[in-house]
Amino acid sequence: MALPWLLALKVIPWGDVIEHAPKVLNAARKLMDRQKTPLPPVPRADPLDLGQAPPSLGELKNRLVEARQLIDQQSVVQEQMAQTLTELAEQNARLVSAVELLRVRTRLLLWVAVALAAGVIWAMLR
Repeated sequence: MALPWLLALKVIPWGDVIEHAPKVLNAARKLMDRQKTPLPPVPRADPLDLGQAPPSLGELKNRLVEARQLIDQQSVVQEQMAQTLTELAEQNARLVSAVELLRVRTRLLLWVAVALAAGVIWAMLR
């Protein structure tokens, strides 16, 4: 059952992943910084139908309160998503560096095993 996972891990171009991990992390940090600076408000056209009777002041206030609540909710969700993206990018960078360390250790272990096997064979032949 572990064989498909090992094959999948061998197919992944780890060199490319390692190469692009810092770029992803920097982009996520820039996104977080951009979210912290408020954007200037965009003027919107009046969505009210002028053909009908004008809405009352209370109705306009209710619409304004609903719009503000919706904007606040969307802002909170956007901030949370940006934080999540940053955390995921940082985790990805840590994961990639850990995988690279494991690859180096595996190569070192392989060379030690080859040297040990050669030493054992040499000792047996003497």
